[in-house]
Formats: sequence, C-alpha cells, structure tokens
Amino acid sequence: MLSKLDCKPKAIHSPKESVLYTPVALWIICVFVRVGTAKDAFVKIIKIEGIKSLWSGLPPTLIMTLPTTVIYFTCYDQLSEALRSRLGKDNDHIPIVAGSLSRFVSVTVVSPLELIRTRMQYRKLSYKQLNMCISSKVVRDGWLSLWRGWSSTVLRDVPFSAMYWYNYERFKKMMCKNLGAHKSTFFIAFTSGAASGSIAAVITLPFDVVKTHRQTELWESETLKIPQSASTWAVMRKIVTKNGIAGLFAGIGPRLFKVAPACAIMISTYEYGKSFFSHLNEKPNQHP
Repeated sequence: MLSKLDCKPKAIHSPKESVLYTPVALWIICVFVRVGTAKDAFVKIIKIEGIKSLWSGLPPTLIMTLPTTVIYFTCYDQLSEALRSRLGKDNDHIPIVAGSLSRFVSVTVVSPLELIRTRMQYRKLSYKQLNMCISSKVVRDGWLSLWRGWSSTVLRDVPFSAMYWYNYERFKKMMCKNLGAHKSTFFIAFTSGAASGSIAAVITLPFDVVKTHRQTELWESETLKIPQSASTWAVMRKIVTKNGIAGLFAGIGPRLFKVAPACAIMISTYEYGKSFFSHLNEKPNQHP
C-alpha cells in the first residue's frame, strides 16, 4: 500500500523506495510497483508526503536532462542540415536518420551520468560520497561498467526518436497545410509534438518497462545481493513469464500523461527559441 511508501529522500529500506522522480515520473513508479490506481497513487503521494515531495529528486534529474537535451538537439539540427544538403529538403528519411543518430550519440555520451543519477535517487549521498562510490566501481569493474544499462536505454530511446521526429515533421506539414500557415506556429509545434510523442511512447513502452525493472534490480543487486538479469531480453522474458505480454505495457496511462506534455512543451519551446534567435540574428544584416 502507498501508505507505507515514504517518497522522501532518505536511507532506502525497500525496492519500492529505491527511485525518486519529479512529479509525473514519481507517479509512474508508484503505479508500476502496484500501489494502486494512477489517480489513487497521485492523491496519496500529495496527502501523505505533501506537494513538495512531487519534486523529490529534481537535482539528479537535471543532471541527466540538461546535457542530454543540449547534445540531442544540437546533433539533430546539424545532422538534418547536412542530410538536406545532400538528399533534398523534402526527403522523408531525414527525420528518421537524424533522430536516431542524434539520440544514439546523446545516450552514449551521457550514459555514465545515468549511473550517477540512479545512485543519487535511491541513496542520500553527498557529492563526496558519490565520487567515492563511482571511483570504487571503476576500480572494481572497470570504466565500461559506467555504461551498464546502455543497451536497454538505446533500445528504448533510438526507436522513440526515429518515430517521434518522423511523425512530428509529417504532422507539422499537415497542420501547416490545413491551417494555411506558411511556417510552424507555437500551437502547431505543441500539438504535433504531443501527438508524435504519444505514438512513440506507446510503441516503445516495453523497453521503458524493462528500464524500470533494471532500476529495481540495481537496488536488489547492490543492497540485497540478488544478481541482476544478464540482458535486456532476459528481463523482458522474465516480465512476460510472470505477467504475460500485458506486463510489457504496464503503466501506459501514466507514461502517456508524462510523455505527451513533455514532448509538446520541449519541441514548441525549442521551435520558438530557434525562430526568435533566427530573427534576432537577421536584424543586424538588415541595417548595415
């Protein structure tokens, strides 16, 4: 029951307490570990822990989000421009290739930070203790251990990005045509982002479920000394054996509730910012 689940940062006593997230992500974890319905989980978190607890784990979340977003969008823009110059502006394969490659690069570069974030989320460590924890892991298991969990992240995020950008560009063109707009507006970007993000989220949900299981297994491995599953596919087989195919789509409602607005806000803000600075850079050229 959720009444026994303390969502505040503290020493960890059970797998259900092993991950701390910002508002909707915290809710997803609570639903995923079967503490009740989505609505019940959200209400009880606020009632028991207070509204501030919904933002538990914000610093470790930002550790991942900021560099990932910067690398991701920079790579996507550069790759898109390079591919358009070679393949033409209207080639439908450009968003797929650019989206996949940019996500692959960002996941690979930032993957060690995932390890740091996970430890910050389920242990209340100072930065000095965190440094000692990471250093001892490198000494014990080698540098490649910092990329543990990379495969499950790539299997989730690369297909997500390919589908997201392909559908986003198509929805954007379709809406511009239907609304008679010469270029994308904030509303068009927001709506296209939400729709394309929802589609990609549903299709890649099984890999997100595997990722969540891996985070729980990390706690079990290091705290209860229970060995982790060898691979992403081993985790997937374990889920199907225990809960059936439906187990791979656990938490679909909360995930959509998180991903759709996140994608909409991110892409519309990005498009608006890009347009704003583009116009800003054009002004000096208009007045020599």
